[in-house]
Amino acid sequence: MENLIRWFVNNKVVSNLLMILIIVTGATTIPMLKMEVFPEIDLNIINVSAVYPGATPSDVEEAICIKIEERLQGLDGVKKITSNASENVGSVNIEIISGEDPSEMLDKIKAEVDAIDTFPENIEKPICRKIAGANPVISVAVHGDLDDDSLNKLTEEIKDEIENLSDITLTSIVADLENEIKINIRESSLRKYNLSFQQIARSISEWSLNMPSGSIKTEDGEILIRSNSQGYTISDFSKIPLIINSNGSIVYLGDISHITDTFSDKFEMDFQFNGDKANLITVFRVGNQNALDVSAAVRGYVKDKNVELPRTVKVTAWDDEARILSGRIETIVRNAQQGLILVIIVLALFLKPKLAFWVSLGIPISFMGGFWLFGPLDISINMLSLFTFILVLGIVVDDAIVVGENIALFKERGMDPVDAAVKGALQVATPVFFAVLTTMVTFSPMLSVEGDIGGIWRIFPLVVISVLIWSLIESLTILPAHLAHSSDDEPKNQILLYISNKWDLIQARIVSGLSYVTHYIYKPVLLKAVTNPFSALSFAAGIFVLTIGIMLSGILKFSFFPAVEDDLAIATIEYPSGTPIDVTREGYEKLEQAATILQSQLEEEFPDQSIIRNRLSTIGYLPMLTKTSRGPGNLDALFVGPNMAEVALELAPSENRTISTEEVVRKWRSIMPDVPGVKELSFKSDLFSAGDPINIQLSSKYMDDLISAKNELKTQLVRFPGVFDVSDTYNIGKEEISINLLPAAKNYGVSMMMVASQVRQAFYGLEVQTVQRGRNELKVILQYPKDDRSSISDLENMMILTPTGSTIPVRQIAQLEIGEGLSSIQRKNRKRTINVTADVDLSEANANEILAKFELEHIIPILRDYPSVNYSFEGEQREQRDTLGSLFKNFALALFVVYVLLAVPFKSYLQPLIIMSAIPFGFTGAVIGHIIMGMNLAVLSIIGIVALSGVVVNDSLVMVDFINRYRREDGKTSLEAALAAGPRRFRPILLTSITTFVGLFPLLIEKSVQAQFLVPMAISLAYGVLFATLITLILVPTSYLIIEDIKKFVFKFLDF
Repeated sequence: MENLIRWFVNNKVVSNLLMILIIVTGATTIPMLKMEVFPEIDLNIINVSAVYPGATPSDVEEAICIKIEERLQGLDGVKKITSNASENVGSVNIEIISGEDPSEMLDKIKAEVDAIDTFPENIEKPICRKIAGANPVISVAVHGDLDDDSLNKLTEEIKDEIENLSDITLTSIVADLENEIKINIRESSLRKYNLSFQQIARSISEWSLNMPSGSIKTEDGEILIRSNSQGYTISDFSKIPLIINSNGSIVYLGDISHITDTFSDKFEMDFQFNGDKANLITVFRVGNQNALDVSAAVRGYVKDKNVELPRTVKVTAWDDEARILSGRIETIVRNAQQGLILVIIVLALFLKPKLAFWVSLGIPISFMGGFWLFGPLDISINMLSLFTFILVLGIVVDDAIVVGENIALFKERGMDPVDAAVKGALQVATPVFFAVLTTMVTFSPMLSVEGDIGGIWRIFPLVVISVLIWSLIESLTILPAHLAHSSDDEPKNQILLYISNKWDLIQARIVSGLSYVTHYIYKPVLLKAVTNPFSALSFAAGIFVLTIGIMLSGILKFSFFPAVEDDLAIATIEYPSGTPIDVTREGYEKLEQAATILQSQLEEEFPDQSIIRNRLSTIGYLPMLTKTSRGPGNLDALFVGPNMAEVALELAPSENRTISTEEVVRKWRSIMPDVPGVKELSFKSDLFSAGDPINIQLSSKYMDDLISAKNELKTQLVRFPGVFDVSDTYNIGKEEISINLLPAAKNYGVSMMMVASQVRQAFYGLEVQTVQRGRNELKVILQYPKDDRSSISDLENMMILTPTGSTIPVRQIAQLEIGEGLSSIQRKNRKRTINVTADVDLSEANANEILAKFELEHIIPILRDYPSVNYSFEGEQREQRDTLGSLFKNFALALFVVYVLLAVPFKSYLQPLIIMSAIPFGFTGAVIGHIIMGMNLAVLSIIGIVALSGVVVNDSLVMVDFINRYRREDGKTSLEAALAAGPRRFRPILLTSITTFVGLFPLLIEKSVQAQFLVPMAISLAYGVLFATLITLILVPTSYLIIEDIKKFVFKFLDF
């Protein structure tokens, strides 16, 4: 190590070139990095979905979900299987074990699903895919006075134009309606001409087709032959002959049917934007594309396109993630700049100006070196990565402070600057190296956190390790070289000389104050502590026990992932399943009216601010609620159905308005009138959700047991103080009609297959063809007209064609039973499930405490009566369990590694324990900090405490190293060495702690609502370091003496 340090000190040019290389390379890397609000979440989930047109949830469960579950059960690498059966669609999610190759598992699962040969004929081929987080950047609303067809064509045209922009790769239309040629034939027409749907379908297939028909080889070359009669329009299909009589008369399809070219009515949706009929185009970021570039390109296009369009039609940018990103980045960068300035000021106050400058130079060098490694480590620029730079802002100069302060000390003693630089750096190289290493190790537990979002926590250790590597290199190579060749002469410029003299006066006062504190406060306290070590240790232990008491008392609440306020205010309304879209529209219109009144009130109250920018209103699909509901523990949220409606208000950025989103929502809720028949009316202002605080999943093979158990649990749960919005996922769906054949059917030779297929063709439709028309897929559907399939009597009177060619009404051969079905059926590990959910008011209660008590007093006793029912905690609780469980396990391993790393250089089994004794008091400081700041503990608080462990041991490590050095080199006793090392390390220990605190201080007082969820981690680190420092200065020397006394006693006992 000495040769390396001396080589850099003697080669100043090399040191400067290395510094320039790191800074320039890092700076040029930044523009090439991808930018996003939050890092992508990589899910270990394979999804298998299949469409079963016209099927009920029960049919889908039996025909799709159960068959796939049974086939995949026991497959190597599968951790858990969940499924959802809804109308027409079955979806199965297979969670794979961590460490398995997702691509290989996808191939294995696809092979198993393809091997299932018992699916019904009408099921579309199952699709297997790995679930990946989408990266939407911005949406474009196409809106105006347009009919459906014109709107659809314009939307497709704009989509194509956006995709042709140089910075855009992927877009999608939100309400991408399916085109259909509908051939509506009345039953009377079928009977009149003695036709069936199958005969008509066969005629269409025979006349409407394109077919390659070979080729003709001539002397001039080969000529291809192609039969071309595929129908694409109403006219084409109307001309298809069905019956050709012997007299030459022809009955055409158009003669007996009503043919329309329209959109599918299978998925009922209606979008409005600012009161106009609308559709949305979502623009995605792909690969390393920059969200800001994508947004800028789309906004430029929108501006230009509006000039071309008629006045009644507009395109508007909506839900711009880049705007959120730039705002968050601006907030984080502002805090980083303020923290950097504070760190430099503190360094300049404690150290000589030139020394402070060279120590501060390590910050940009380390940060640019960190950015240099972002690419190879696949790290993006996002809120978490930028926040980590603030966390490490004060930590990154710790090693430079220790090295620089030690070099300055040797120079003050009159040693040659080059020798002082080499000896000063070499003397502390070992403790500095291991201090940095222990910090890296204690951040490492975040590298492999389990849970749906466990992967995003890896950002913290990767950024910290990247920065600290360069910080260590800089402090042991570049910094000694700079200090060795730095002149201590006074500046020749009179202005600079005047400023330098004034600054020296300020420094002299600070040094004098520190000297006074060191000699007249710290040394007497330290002397009293080391002369009464067990009393001092008991006092410290009492403080830690008091901390545990505060935690157990419930004074501090725990919220796994605090809500993050968004610039969107969302109101949703949900009717019971099966409610027609026309009824839903009535409630939706009341939401719209309330939003209009709200906008008027806000304009009166804030005349100089434009609070509400845009309004998106949807029926049938809730895009904004779906997006904001997806968060930790709730990544597959989806809200769709004709019984649901949503109104979303885009507000001005929070920094440009004086009213919070939560207050806007509160006003909106107070305006909203009661809506009869509504199942749920909710308002939301959060950027994303961690899932329900209380989510109890019940599973069983028997639905009756599940229903009874969930009813009893809900009855008890609603009685808990602070618990509200108690609900469950058991929803009655649409009414169902079951067709049961009567014995009389056999007399006519009619089977259930004949009845079921004919009823399906008439009421659901018979898909005759699927052809490509331009860029769209066109389906050709045969069915009864809508007014012939609108009542139960239509089904009863429907004529069934028998094998003999005669017809007979359904009512004579079948009995119809009317019942209620389910809107959807959830399953987990081959059992049906129902979830009981609730929200918790954190000002009154804590979800963890409630669930612990509820499990003991109610869940276990109630489920004794239902032995078939199992339970588990899902949503936020499951994510919390997975995250904290793996974090604590990894933390325990990290502490052991830290112990080993400390034991190696100190060659002791006990001294590492002395150094690590500061860790519990970092936790104490974090708890005190949360109380002072009035914030609840969160998962980021815990992550901060874990990371804090490596930071607080650094000062202890250097302290113990100096005590050993004084004993070894100066021959001092343990007591003398402790009394000498404490004051000697007082200033650098205090300085490293203060720089860490002031680097985080701007974030601690940040008022931006979007940055609030990051503050708990900053509190843990800032206050933890500060408190642990005070303990370290007293507890470490005291613990050292206690260990030495115990060793002496043991050795004396053994000698005896």
